[in-house]
Amino acid sequence: MAGHTQNEIVIAAPLDLVWDMTNDLESWPQLFSEYASVEILSRDGDRTRFRLTMHPDENGTVWSWVSEREPDRESLTVRARRVETGPFSYMNILWEYEEMPEGVRMVWTQDFEMKPDAPVDDAWMTDNINRNSQVQMALIRDRIEKTAAERGSAPGLDH
Repeated sequence: MAGHTQNEIVIAAPLDLVWDMTNDLESWPQLFSEYASVEILSRDGDRTRFRLTMHPDENGTVWSWVSEREPDRESLTVRARRVETGPFSYMNILWEYEEMPEGVRMVWTQDFEMKPDAPVDDAWMTDNINRNSQVQMALIRDRIEKTAAERGSAPGLDH
């Protein structure tokens, strides 16, 4: 059995701003609360390979892994996958953006499977990802909407 999650949020900001802020990997530590650092390892066309390092967890453990991410501005999608999978057999993430009258609907779909010797199973990780995605998406929404307000931008009014 594999894990699958899908979470979404609507961000009251112009598409260009949402796209630019969520795809600026170097600024992810300021956008997400869980990431301590992002190190760009390579770029090949639109594909970026990078190392994400999290803040220490409640046990003091620092988790870090390498991922690849390839945005496609025309289709308003981003495909990402873990290269260093750690406890996962695989982890694939699809980001989708949809312009709406009230802003931009951003959807994260994650498909994964835990390794047999991982400390948690697919069901536990599904619950964890669903909980954490909601927290991170709300933070991202608030930070992007604050930036939009500071710039005097509103949905549908890309500057």
